[in-house]
Amino acid sequence: MLIPTSTAAPLPATVPIKFLDRDHSILAFNERVFDWARRADVPLLERLRFLCIVSSNLDEFFEVRAVSHLTAAQNNEQNGVYTAESFKALSGIAHDMVARQYALYNDELLPAFGREGIRIVSHGERSTVQQRWVKSYFERAVRPLLIPVGLDPSHPFPQVANKSLNFIVRLGGCDAFGRENEIAIVKVPRVLPRLIHMPSRGEETGNKLFLSLSSVIRAHLVDLFPGRKVGEFSQFRVTRHSDLEVDEDDVENLRTALRLGLEQRHYGQAVRLEVSAGCSDYLSSFLLKQFNLPALALYRVPGPVNLVRLTQLVDLVNDPRLLFPRYKACYPQQLQPGQSFFERLRQGDVSIHQPFESFDGVLAFLREAVNDPQVLAIRQTIYRTGPDSELMLLLREAVRRGKEVMVVVELKARFDEEANINWAEMLESIGAQVVYGVMGLKTHAKMLLVTRREGRRLVRYAHLSTGNYNPGTARLYTDISYLTADPLLTADIDHVFVHLASHSRLPRLNHLLLAPFQLQRKLLEKIDTLAQAALQGKDTRIVVKTNALTDEDLMRSLIRAGQCGVKIDLIVRGACMLPAQVPGVTDNIRVRSVIGRFLEHSRVFYFRCGDDETLYLSSADWMNRNMLRRVELAWPVNDPVIRQRIIDECLVAYLHDGRDAWDLQPDGTYVLVNPADPARRHGAQSALMARYSASKTRER
Repeated sequence: MLIPTSTAAPLPATVPIKFLDRDHSILAFNERVFDWARRADVPLLERLRFLCIVSSNLDEFFEVRAVSHLTAAQNNEQNGVYTAESFKALSGIAHDMVARQYALYNDELLPAFGREGIRIVSHGERSTVQQRWVKSYFERAVRPLLIPVGLDPSHPFPQVANKSLNFIVRLGGCDAFGRENEIAIVKVPRVLPRLIHMPSRGEETGNKLFLSLSSVIRAHLVDLFPGRKVGEFSQFRVTRHSDLEVDEDDVENLRTALRLGLEQRHYGQAVRLEVSAGCSDYLSSFLLKQFNLPALALYRVPGPVNLVRLTQLVDLVNDPRLLFPRYKACYPQQLQPGQSFFERLRQGDVSIHQPFESFDGVLAFLREAVNDPQVLAIRQTIYRTGPDSELMLLLREAVRRGKEVMVVVELKARFDEEANINWAEMLESIGAQVVYGVMGLKTHAKMLLVTRREGRRLVRYAHLSTGNYNPGTARLYTDISYLTADPLLTADIDHVFVHLASHSRLPRLNHLLLAPFQLQRKLLEKIDTLAQAALQGKDTRIVVKTNALTDEDLMRSLIRAGQCGVKIDLIVRGACMLPAQVPGVTDNIRVRSVIGRFLEHSRVFYFRCGDDETLYLSSADWMNRNMLRRVELAWPVNDPVIRQRIIDECLVAYLHDGRDAWDLQPDGTYVLVNPADPARRHGAQSALMARYSASKTRER
């Protein structure tokens, strides 16, 4: 048995160490994603998709993380890690990454698409027939939506929305009133598609031809300014700080406050300006001044200013030869289609490994609960469900059938606020009980509780998850869903729901670890307990799989445990501030990141002393915000068969990944694992897809 921390001797002092920079670590993660776009063995459309993911990640970095560095640079102040030097360093990394993105796009991907008969035809490449077609398209579908704005004292620089496409034009001659106002802005509505399919004729038959919207507008700028000479021009795009901030101490209605915040989000502080590579210094300087940005915030790009929107090409082409082989998740192995979930869960717990097993099992569980007349109540947390959600429609049906439905909606889920507000209002309008958790804390826990009448008893059934209740992301993210009828665990879940609704004091929980109350403390105790055991010569092990590791208390505890002799493996997909393998300091700690076809998202915590092992699943990353500023859950997996399955599939498989894994070096860089033996170059995700596909074949 593990030694209780309360009776253990004090641990020796930790050898001091400097943590890695969080923002540099986030950009390093983006570099690992970028590697998939560079890989020649990845299908062509998937390479483009990964390139777009990199751009989307970089957008979010600027929208959320960059403003503090920029403000420090503008004010020439030191604010902790935010300084003029930190802004300069991060800008250098971002500029280099953007340059390599466009080099890959222009020099490798576009020629490769051309060899497949897929072309994005520029203005200079268009034949006379094609130019006529483009002119017709512009006149009927684009021009009616464009309103050029000439700048003068009565027409100041217009509000430009976050990440929108715009043009700046320098005009010659005079306007209709004889004035020489030379700058005009053309805002491009978001409703216009950024890629347009162009019919192929004659020698182009068999090819797939496309136009970028920006090239269509560029070719016809002169038509927007009759009587004026169009001189210099450029497309541009501004990225703004978009993290909604609401003073919850001064808010009477959080939902109303967020609604107002959403209206203003698109016009936050500018943090980055993208322009065409050929944009003149005059126009770029004019734009920098308008947005109050320094020169380092300017990004000149040789192509479309928004690579993210090129994801549209993947759907427009939709050629199976250029995509990953289609993977269809199997129905969860521990379940039988048509079998009652309530009957199955009375036999024992069930785990579902998504996306290798289908999220349909979770939907089927809720669907049975909605349709079962013996089910009296359904309670669920909502963090990210998306605008079109079968799950939310099922909850609406449950209300219609007279069941007591309580939904804890997290309104502040970043970039999902509007969808969550809409769902909350819909459910509230039909009689569901909707609560918004605890002010000041995000409710990030994922739990669903069903209460059913069975004879004279009320029996609870529950679903817990490391991921979101979103069928779309459930096909793309690796997560663990856990179904249980364990009376102690379901009682804990019931207590948490009551706590979130009433803010009453929580009783002592049986199995759940709950943030912000005891999750961090319990994890620290477990780590320190293993450190004590290691000092006594016992065989100890910690393996943690999480999306980020930035909590300093947990990192110090891990470092101390490693220095006491605990063998520690950390599988951290994204930002990790703990330097691994530093001689004399973190020799016993290895950190690796696995980047695959699916986004690694499951959180698994493993602790072992001798033969005594404990495994937790959780909604929480090892970040300070998750431990102390969110409502998060971790729960033990007590079924030995399920526990071993999760160890094998979520931990061992990733520790032996020889293709998609990157090992963190002492200096904070990552090195792609590439074993000398080709037989060891397998990916964990590939192996799991093969295993579940073979299992599905055997079932047939």
